[in-house]
Amino acid sequence: MHDDSLDFATFNLENQGLRAANAELNNLALKLQIELDKYKYGYSFSWCGIPIIRLPDDILVFQELVWDMNPKVIVEIGVARGGSVILSSSLLHLLDNGGRVFGLDIDIRSHNRLAIENHRLSKNVTLIEGDSTSPQVISYLENQLGQDLIDILVLDSNHTHEHVYKELNSYSNLIRVGGYIVLPDTVIEYFPKGYYSSNRSWDVGNNPMTALVQFLDENPNFRIDESRSSKAAISESPKGYIVRVS
Repeated sequence: MHDDSLDFATFNLENQGLRAANAELNNLALKLQIELDKYKYGYSFSWCGIPIIRLPDDILVFQELVWDMNPKVIVEIGVARGGSVILSSSLLHLLDNGGRVFGLDIDIRSHNRLAIENHRLSKNVTLIEGDSTSPQVISYLENQLGQDLIDILVLDSNHTHEHVYKELNSYSNLIRVGGYIVLPDTVIEYFPKGYYSSNRSWDVGNNPMTALVQFLDENPNFRIDESRSSKAAISESPKGYIVRVS
């Protein structure tokens, strides 16, 4: 029987490209996402019993990235309730490669820490509490990494331009060539102006997307991986998969 694996992959890539280029469809998807966000849709799910504040499409795209890369080090900045850390840990368990997950947050609440550390998939997880941009926290992480570099860095903490830009510059040299930065909440730039600023420090013009644009302008050794960034139809991370190319 004919092996149609390559044909199937080509078929999917062609359809993904057509869908990503359909401006009308993308606008409809964004409108749906804005309506869903009014009901905190992204808070609705859990991963292996731990709440995960991520959209289903983004979870699947991240899973594909981890499986393709077979990473040894994943660093997640922004722990919240811990589901994303456990997602990374569970994928490394499936790969069985001895990989490690580091979860950094300025405030890891005791009940969340307990839930993560008592989870059956947390043996390869190290939690670090502190400001992700402080020299002390970065130095501590570097000591923990030893000779290793970061394969995948997820930046999901404070979403202001200033903070994300500082994180991008603080951690970019710790990422190996071929490694990725995953940047959630770039979608803030496409939401209605004022949607977030009533109770948050970020909004249109001041968010991860604006920080990313500045960072890429100044760092030609990183570029957006459009094939991954455009895959999810309803996503927090448009243009949010960045690969180190040199």
